[in-house]
Amino acid sequence: MTISAITLGVRDLQHSLRFYRDGLGLPFPGIIGTEFTGDAENPGGSTAMLTLGNGLILSLYGRDDLAKDAGVAPDRVTGSGVSLGWFVESGGEVDDILQRAAAAGATMVRAPLQRPWGIYAGYFGDPDRHLWEVVHFLSGSAPG
Repeated sequence: MTISAITLGVRDLQHSLRFYRDGLGLPFPGIIGTEFTGDAENPGGSTAMLTLGNGLILSLYGRDDLAKDAGVAPDRVTGSGVSLGWFVESGGEVDDILQRAAAAGATMVRAPLQRPWGIYAGYFGDPDRHLWEVVHFLSGSAPG
């Protein structure tokens, strides 16, 4: 199995785009699909998509539209039941990303620290409480 896309349901698409693009420096090209407007029962098509280095797509999609599209209640696509891992090359990069995230409005969940299983990592929550772990593998390479 290959996961091709991760879609984050967000309260405010513009706000989340600014957080990820302007705050964290991720090269999101902007919002697409604005010509597909939703209504009370049908989702709109506005989304922001970023293709990551490994080909995985990170997508930001309005929470209400995501819920309508999936046919679930909006609270089902709120917050964080998982964490997303962002692997980086150094401990300094972990610190830098966490500092940028905090400056952009993220919630600092756990300050970075070295774990006995060989990582240096910390956590932040984005504006919609999606949980991110920023990880440096002390051995120099990620598993896999």
